[in-house]
Formats: sequence, C-alpha cells, structure tokens
Amino acid sequence: MSITSTSGAASARPKPGTAGSVTTENERTKAATIFDVARLAGVSHQTVSRVLNDLPNVRPATRERVERAIKQLRYIPSPAARALVTRRSRTIGLITTGAPEFGPSTTAVYFNEAAREERYAVIMASLLQADAAALRQAAEVLVRQNVEAIVLITSNRSTLAILQGMELGVPFLAVVSQGSGLHRVSLDQYQGARRAVRHLIDLGHAEIRHVAGPIDSMDALERIRGWRDALGENGLVAHEPIIGDWSPASGYDAGCRLLAEGGPFSAVFCGNDQMALGLIHALTEAGLAVPGTVSVIGFDDIPEAAHFTPPLTTMHQDFAQLGRDTMGVVLAVLTDEQAPNPLLRVPQLVLRASTAPPHRPATG
Repeated sequence: MSITSTSGAASARPKPGTAGSVTTENERTKAATIFDVARLAGVSHQTVSRVLNDLPNVRPATRERVERAIKQLRYIPSPAARALVTRRSRTIGLITTGAPEFGPSTTAVYFNEAAREERYAVIMASLLQADAAALRQAAEVLVRQNVEAIVLITSNRSTLAILQGMELGVPFLAVVSQGSGLHRVSLDQYQGARRAVRHLIDLGHAEIRHVAGPIDSMDALERIRGWRDALGENGLVAHEPIIGDWSPASGYDAGCRLLAEGGPFSAVFCGNDQMALGLIHALTEAGLAVPGTVSVIGFDDIPEAAHFTPPLTTMHQDFAQLGRDTMGVVLAVLTDEQAPNPLLRVPQLVLRASTAPPHRPATG
C-alpha cells in the first residue's frame, strides 16, 4: 500500500497525556522521524534530506535550523530517509476549488503549460464543493502519487485554512490574495481596485457604488478594501457594497437593488466582468444609459468584455503570467525552502466605452 500524507504518520503516535502514551525522553527520541524534524525546523522533508546528504542549494540559516532540530530530537536518519531527496517524481499536485471561473481556469492552464516546459507532470484535483473531508482526500491522493509539491488555486478563505492546517509532508504553495506563513502567488487585487476607482474619480465621479464578490472570497475582500481606501483618500463616502456571487445574474440583481434604493450614484465598480454584464443589463432595462447616465467598470478583462454593449472598461489581470509565476515559485521552493514570494503584479486599466465623465446623478 502506498504511503499517504505525513499527517497519517504523525497521528499514529499517541499524544502525551492520552491512553497508551509513553512520555520518556528515550521513547520520544525513538519515535522521531524525518517528518518530525521537518515540522520542528519549519521546512519540507526534502530539505531535511538535502541537509542529511550534505547537498547544496540549502541556505546556511536553513541548514542550521535543520541541524538544530536533528540534535533536539536526537534523530538518527535511516538509509530510506537519506534517499528521500533523490526520489524525484517530477510531478506536481494541483488542487482547484469552486466553479470553473475564467481567472482560476486560465491560471491552471498556464501553470500546466509552464510545468510541461520544465518537464514536470501535473496531477489535478478539481473540487466544486471544497469541504474538509474532500480536501483531505484530494491531498492524500496526491501525496500517494509521490508529488514533489502541492499547489492550491482558490479564492475561498476557509479552503486555504483547511489545507494550511494539514501536515502534507511536501512543499505547499497557494495562489491566493491573502495569507501569511506560506508560499503564495497572486495578483495585487487591492491595488487593482484602487486603480479602478481612481479612474472613476479622475473622470469626476463622486458617488461610486461597488458590487462585490462573495464575502468568503479573499479576492473580493481585497477589492472591497481597495475601493474603500481610494474613496476615503479622496474624501468620498463608501456606502455598503452590494454582495454578489460573481455571476451575471447577481450583477443584474445588484443593479435592480441600486435602482430600488433610490440613492444617487453616477458610477459603479463591479468586482468582476460577469457581474458588470448583469448590472449593465439592469441599468439599460430601466432606461439608464451606460455611460451616459452611469459609468461601469469591471475587473478581470475576460475575452467577452470587449464585446459587451457598450464595450467594458475593466482591469486586466494577466492570468497566463500568474500561472507561469506559480510554476517558477514551485521550482524555487523545491530548490530552497526559504525562497521569497514574488512581487505582486498589479492589474492594468483597459479603457473602453463604459466609462465617461458624469452627466447627472442616477436615481431610482
């Protein structure tokens, strides 16, 4: 039977204070494994194996931390442990969650392409509903396939928290816009949102509403934060955002709600292009011209955005480059566990016909 995740090996040992536990230092030392050393040193088991084999490409500080953990645990490496680092599968595990949205799907495609160019294979696990049991099962299947690292593409905070809390035994990297204590790659959602709102402010808009993505979405939260800060820096009021679910239908519903509220607004920043499409539908159906009465700006620059009526001003996210960046970080982490995260790339404004200087406030 294949070895599963290292969490299984760790959980097999009784915890101190539970029935059957042995608390003598000698017994604890005998139980120490390469994975115990890796956890104590805060590195992957491959890095521990590199230190054991005295191989290069390990930072001095990392090597010292591993050696200190070995001494503390009085770990005696086995021949199998020393050989772990040489067992190269040239395979990466990739977990994606949620519906197949344009951004994550494009990132995954270009990550696969970049991996192929580096002669790595990618084993994918796509989960529509990412509950704890499904995520654990997916991770364990990937570990049994002897992947060298696991990559997660998600916008969901709870999904990240579940995988971050698992002892995978291999390097873990997440394509997420929030998170600490892990290797992550993302586009700068916060600065992208600020640029979108600054564009509207520069046009002369003062009443700028926001249609946001789901509240458990890290991307949505970063865009809300950028919208609020851009308005606050210019002395403008940030009304509560209307929450959608990334779909055109939720954008349409948000437009109907804005009109029903009756408050003045001359521009709307939508959290993605699909919601902007639904919003424009609602506004034009109510007889409000875009951008004659209301300016609308989206986010993502999906291929269809240039063909909306009117063509949509939006923030372009380079998802292809994000996929390539992700593979680059995987390679860096496999070489050096302490490899730094890359600088965030900021989405770029794409000017089209859906934004213009304000003519008059829009009301319900």
